[in-house]
Amino acid sequence: MHLIQVDSVQRWMEDLKLMTDCECMCVLQSKPISIEKDEENEFVLSSQHSTCDNLQLLLKRAWIISTEFTRIAQKLEKNKWQRVHSMTVRVNCHVRSMINEHNMFTRNSSEEMHQFEKLLIDKCSEFTTFTERCIQIEDEQIQKSMKSCINETLCTVAHYFGQLIELILTHETQNLLRQIELSDNVYITELALSSLFSLTQEGAHLCRIIAKEGGVVALFKICRQDCFRGLYPQTLRTLASVCCVEEGMHQLEKVDGILCLADILTDSSHSEATRAEAAAVVAQITSPHLTFTQHLSSFLENMEEIVTALVKLCQEASSGEVFLLASAALANITFFDTVACEMLLQLNAMKILLAACSDKQIVDTPYSRDQVVTILANMSVLDQCASEIIQGNGVQLLLEMLFEKSSSGNSAEAAACERVQQKSAVTLARLSRDPEVANAAVKLSCIPRLVKLCRSPTERNNSDSVLVACLAALRRLAVMSPEGLEDLDFQQLVKPRLVDSFLLCTNMEESFV
Repeated sequence: MHLIQVDSVQRWMEDLKLMTDCECMCVLQSKPISIEKDEENEFVLSSQHSTCDNLQLLLKRAWIISTEFTRIAQKLEKNKWQRVHSMTVRVNCHVRSMINEHNMFTRNSSEEMHQFEKLLIDKCSEFTTFTERCIQIEDEQIQKSMKSCINETLCTVAHYFGQLIELILTHETQNLLRQIELSDNVYITELALSSLFSLTQEGAHLCRIIAKEGGVVALFKICRQDCFRGLYPQTLRTLASVCCVEEGMHQLEKVDGILCLADILTDSSHSEATRAEAAAVVAQITSPHLTFTQHLSSFLENMEEIVTALVKLCQEASSGEVFLLASAALANITFFDTVACEMLLQLNAMKILLAACSDKQIVDTPYSRDQVVTILANMSVLDQCASEIIQGNGVQLLLEMLFEKSSSGNSAEAAACERVQQKSAVTLARLSRDPEVANAAVKLSCIPRLVKLCRSPTERNNSDSVLVACLAALRRLAVMSPEGLEDLDFQQLVKPRLVDSFLLCTNMEESFV
C-alpha cells in the first residue's frame, strides 16, 4: 500500500497512461503492484500476430477483459481493495493493448469508433485513479461507502467496452463481406470466407452481426457463381452456422436461399462434399428446436425435390459423415408433417436406411443411428410402414438399437445412445399395433430386453425418457402377446397405471441429510 505513494511509482503510473507500445503493455499487464500471490489467475497473452489471426486475437483479448471485469466485481464484494486496484491497472493495460492492436491491423476506422476508443481509455484511467484513491484510505467505513460508486464505475466501463467491441466486430464483418462481394479472386475470397467462418464459431451474437450486415446475401451470391464452385462446401458450412439465428433465417428467405439449396442438392454435377454441406444447411434450417418457422412456407414448396435428393445422397453416401448430414436433414423434415413421411415411403427410404444400417462404414456412430431411428419413429405412424419394416428386417435392427451403449464415456455420445434407445422403443410401441410386427418382436426376444431396460437403471443410463418409452412398448406387446411376459413382470410393469410402474422402476433413494 505504501509503495504506491513513492514519487517514482507515481511517475511510472502517470507514464503508463500514455504508453501504447504493445510489448510493454503485455509485460506490464502481468505484473500487478501487489504482494498477494494470485499467479494461477493471471492472464498472459502474446501479441505476436503471426501466431494468431487478428480477429481471433481481438476476441481473446475481449474475453480476457470481460473475465477481469467479473473478477474485479468478485474481489470488490470481498473488500480486497489492493487486488481490486491491481486488477484495474491490468484491465487498463489490456484495453490499451487491444485498442492499439486493433488500430495496427484495421482499415478505415470510423470516427464513431475512435470516439468510443477515447471514451473507454478515459473511463479506464478514471477507474484506475478511483481505485488508487480507495487503497490510500485506511478507514474501512469510508471504503465500504465508496463500494457502490466503484461498482457503478465498473458497470460504466464494461458498458463502453461492450459497445466498442460491438463496433469493432461490425466493422471487421463489413470489411470481410466487402471482400467477398467485390473480389473475383478465388484465393482472396477463400481467406475472407475462412475468417468469416471463424467468427461464426464464436457464438450466436456474432452470427447475428453477420446476418444483420448482409452475410447470408453475400454467401448465397458465391453459391450462384460457377467460378467459385471449389468454395461451395466452405461457403455452405458458413451459411449453416449463420442460419442458427433468426436474423439469418430472415435473410435466407429474402434471397430465395431454399431454392438455391434445392438446385445444389438436385444437381449431380456438384461434388458429394458440396451436396453434403447443402444438406447440413437444410438440417440447420429445419431443426425442430428452432422457435422461428417463417421460412418453412417456402421450404414446403421445394420439399419434394429436396427430400428426393437427400434420400439419394443417403443411398450413395461414401462416408459416415455424408450419411449423417443427409439423414439429419431427413430426420428434421419428418417432424413437419405426415406428408414428408409419405414421400419417404414412396421413395423406398425405409429400405435404403435399413440397408445403410447394416454397413458399419456408413452408419458408424450413435449419432447416425439416432437420425435413422428418428426417421423410423416418425414414419411408424403410417400403417403402410409395418410391412416395410418386416421386409427390411427392421425389427431386428430396433432390437439392436435397444442395446445401444456409449463406448467412449463421452457425455454427448451417451446422450445420443439414450435417444437411440428411447426412439427405438417408441418405434416398437407404434409398430406393434400390427400383429405381424408384434409377433416378430416377441420371437426376437424384444420383451426380455425391454424388461431389463425398465428394471436396470444402468442399462438405460438412468434415463427416465427411455424408461417411459420401454414401459409403453411393453404394454403394447403385452396386449398383442401376453404369454411373452412373466407373471411378476406383468403384475409390476403392465397391470398398474403407467405412473405407478414408472415410480417402481425409478431409483427412489432419498437423502434426509
